[in-house]
Amino acid sequence: MTGAGGARGGDDPPNPPHCASRGDDRPNPPHCASPGVSIRPARPADVPRIIELIRELADYERSLDQVTATADGLRAALFAERPAVFAHVAETAGTVVGFALWFKNFSTWLGRHGIYLEDLYVTPAMRGRGVGKALLAELAATCLHRGYGRLEWWVLDWNEPAIGFYRSIGAEPMSEWTVQRLSGAALADLARGAGQT
Repeated sequence: MTGAGGARGGDDPPNPPHCASRGDDRPNPPHCASPGVSIRPARPADVPRIIELIRELADYERSLDQVTATADGLRAALFAERPAVFAHVAETAGTVVGFALWFKNFSTWLGRHGIYLEDLYVTPAMRGRGVGKALLAELAATCLHRGYGRLEWWVLDWNEPAIGFYRSIGAEPMSEWTVQRLSGAALADLARGAGQT
């Protein structure tokens, strides 16, 4: 579904037996975490499980009451004729144990697209086995394959385990920036002024 890409040259090792095919046109094998875990593009049948994991993530981030996403809505977004959002999953023994949901952004400084990672989640029982790193590696490979310049995401400032992990893979904090958001009534109020100049 994503058509995501990644190229590491012609000397890639053969697919390990526990790695499933990505189902796209790339010659290299999928990124693998611990034995028995493979990373692949999400499929329509994965959507109910992804919704479960989104709710687990929101509960961990103390914001479960804010989740209004539904399986039907997510399926429509991910598998539209021309989707604007994409997902990869980590799977073991037929069960999805993690996911990365992402979309394209654009840097005017670089003049190139990048990837914005909306959510990265791995079930507690599978943490510490390289699953999160394998999901991020898949997105990094997509950036390189497509000529994108950046892979970016947010992290809660109290999530020290995640921050430590991101530092270990070379991610840099953008501490001089703050996030701004319009939603709900403020978004509607501003929209009412459109076309009135």
